[in-house]
Amino acid sequence: MGDTHQPSYAVARTSLTLISGLLSGPIVQEGWILKKRRKKMQGFARRYFMLDQSGILCYSFEPGQPIRDQIHLPNAAISTASGRKDIHIDSDRATFHLKCLSTEDFTQWMGAFRKFSAHAPEYHRSASIRVSSRQSIVRLNRSAVIAEEMGTTLLELENAFANLRNTVKRKTSQSRDKSKESASVFGLFKKGHHHGTHESHNDVPPPEVIDPTSYQRIHVALESLKVQHGTLLKSIQSISILDTTQSSHPSAQVSPLPRTTEEEERGESSPDSASERKITSSIIRRSKRTSVATTITDSLNEWFDASEGEGVQEFVLDEQTSPDNGEMPSRITTTDSQSSLDHAEESSIDTDIEDLGGEQSVLDQVARTSQAQVVRRTHLPVPITGDEGSLFAVLKKNVGKDLSTIAFPVSFNEPLTLLQRAAEELEHFDLLNRAAATSDPVERMQFVAAFAVSGYAYTRYRTGRKGFNPMLAETFEDSRMKFIAEKVRHNPVELAYHAEGDNWEVYATSSGKTKFWGKSLEIIPLGTTHLKIGNDHYQWKKPSSFMRNLVVGTKYLEHVGKMTIENVNSRDRCVMEFKQSGYWGETNLVSGHVHDASGKVASQLEGKWDEHLSQAVDASHFTLLWRAHPWPKHTHEYYGFTSFSMTLNEITPDLAEKLPVTDSRYRPDVRALEEGDIDRAEAEKVRVEEMQRSRRREGKEPQARWFKLEGDEWVYNGGYWEARARGWKDAKIDPLW
Repeated sequence: MGDTHQPSYAVARTSLTLISGLLSGPIVQEGWILKKRRKKMQGFARRYFMLDQSGILCYSFEPGQPIRDQIHLPNAAISTASGRKDIHIDSDRATFHLKCLSTEDFTQWMGAFRKFSAHAPEYHRSASIRVSSRQSIVRLNRSAVIAEEMGTTLLELENAFANLRNTVKRKTSQSRDKSKESASVFGLFKKGHHHGTHESHNDVPPPEVIDPTSYQRIHVALESLKVQHGTLLKSIQSISILDTTQSSHPSAQVSPLPRTTEEEERGESSPDSASERKITSSIIRRSKRTSVATTITDSLNEWFDASEGEGVQEFVLDEQTSPDNGEMPSRITTTDSQSSLDHAEESSIDTDIEDLGGEQSVLDQVARTSQAQVVRRTHLPVPITGDEGSLFAVLKKNVGKDLSTIAFPVSFNEPLTLLQRAAEELEHFDLLNRAAATSDPVERMQFVAAFAVSGYAYTRYRTGRKGFNPMLAETFEDSRMKFIAEKVRHNPVELAYHAEGDNWEVYATSSGKTKFWGKSLEIIPLGTTHLKIGNDHYQWKKPSSFMRNLVVGTKYLEHVGKMTIENVNSRDRCVMEFKQSGYWGETNLVSGHVHDASGKVASQLEGKWDEHLSQAVDASHFTLLWRAHPWPKHTHEYYGFTSFSMTLNEITPDLAEKLPVTDSRYRPDVRALEEGDIDRAEAEKVRVEEMQRSRRREGKEPQARWFKLEGDEWVYNGGYWEARARGWKDAKIDPLW
């Protein structure tokens, strides 16, 4: 009986032994890994991988089942991201995008892979590939490919039209017994035609049927297309020259982003430009394939293929994301990015190769690159100056009081106003573009939920310090998402903001109250956030936030409670729960469910409010909806700001003469604190607050200008961006400080 019913693991081991016999040698490493699937939005699936002694990496659905695909590691390039558990293997016949289940698994698999490197120390290097470089390479090559295809199509169309015109003229001449040479419709070439009597008169319509004006319209259209095509080629070539110049002079290249904390931990220098181009092309290459656009870019870009048969090549990529870009940039190593330039070819039966940035048309890209690029700063003028002070010492003297009425020393502040902090919640507004681009109600609700969760990511390292309380009628704008915020009420403090994009707008009235619990401080948000996408109207209220360890220990911020996002028109809803952290286990967890109009659960979401949010398809299959931007280097030295936050108080050249005098960037106390002058910041803070009290005593307190009260909500009144376009000539805005 024991022989008949052997344990299931023994059966699996027996089957695995049979499969191992098909491989070239003993198994070096085996186990479960998450693998990216072929089609878009399918996410990852759990697969059983095996690596044999000859360097063949293969996988199957389950142990003992047939092998689905394999890669020969000595002919492959491996790219990883420090601090992540992603492994990307690119060979001459397939590409595997893998995610290990644990850090221990990642270490074991990478150790096994490195055994097949011919010269491990030489190939194991870090490539500091900036997002700006990656995006320019990707967009340039995609644009070049499409531009060349446009040129080919135009040439074929031109030749076809010329042949048609010549044929019609030839038929006309034959009908009138005249023999002539017909000129090309574009007047560029002239060809002689010898006519025979054997030609059929049924090949084309009779000449009188074809309207001569039709020829003229087609001619004008073709000429216009040719001019546009020529302009496009010039733009691509100019971008290529600029990119090549920057690559050849690394010291002169200004990166739009700071180095991330992961880069600082590695402490490795960037390779020279030739090595960087080689690493980049090795990672994104497909062996024995050439770019379709070589006729345009060969003289401007140099491409190399990694040598084959010398051992596996490993590259550690630094990941960064542009805070100035509305879209989430494509990354070579992220799980949600599309990882191949050659999107027309499928490399294996179960490998997902998606299009890079396919949402944007080439003309949109050229239009953006033709505009003057705004280079934003990557850090504040000086790091944190002065001690933070004891918040608990202040709170214990004001138990039961409203904290908005307490005058805190400037050392408790960070160099941003509460209006600017409201803009931080919209850092990932690209999720709203993605929500507006889909018509599926469940998918749209998922992106809306991801946007609502992403508004907390910037608070990850923000503890203890508070934003400056704005003056009444003080404003702040951010043109990246047409964001305008204004302080509309002083007591209680209320802020209103409005932002808009393509087919979406979001607005809210922000206020709150606090409760001191002895060891922690609870911030209770008041007000409702509204989001309109087409005919859908979503609204939600925020859960409470807690500042922990006020007395002893390291202070940290935690968001706890439920957030219900409801579509008031269709009755769809999503309930997200921000979970309280325990002594053990993961922290900052968030999970939720999307319910359709009937109340049925249509989707399950889970993640972390400071890192990512994914749709859980099944126990081992996830679709990434949102990932937070990487944190800048030395973020703790700059108030815990994100790269996006670093730019909020900056006056760039495109804003120098367009901001109203009430904009927060002109606050002298905020500017002084940002520059590290604590004494001047304290003096200016006292002066500005006294000016506001004086206006209140004299009855000259300004009123909200850009928002109006409708019930309990402050709604955008319109007119701000129009007045801005007119240079504030008719606005009559009085200064506040």
